[in-house]
Amino acid sequence: MKIMVVCGNGLGSSFIMEMNVKKALTEMGKTADVDHTDLASAKTEQADIFIGAADIVGQLNDGSRKIVTLENMMSIPEIKSKLEPLLG
Repeated sequence: MKIMVVCGNGLGSSFIMEMNVKKALTEMGKTADVDHTDLASAKTEQADIFIGAADIVGQLNDGSRKIVTLENMMSIPEIKSKLEPLLG
């Protein structure tokens, strides 16, 4: 399982989100390969799940990708609640 965290520039905010996704996975007892990138690069990346702020990650929705949109990228409970159904 690969999760790609996406932000506009692929720097600070996506790194913070990556750390929060890893923490959420640990709390859920799940494992995944988590990485972060910018929006332009994400369009060519392969991942099982793309996660990020709605205004950014929605641009990746081509009908074939699993997209998770976050209202609050700092919220571990929100990350957990949105990932749980996709991780089984």
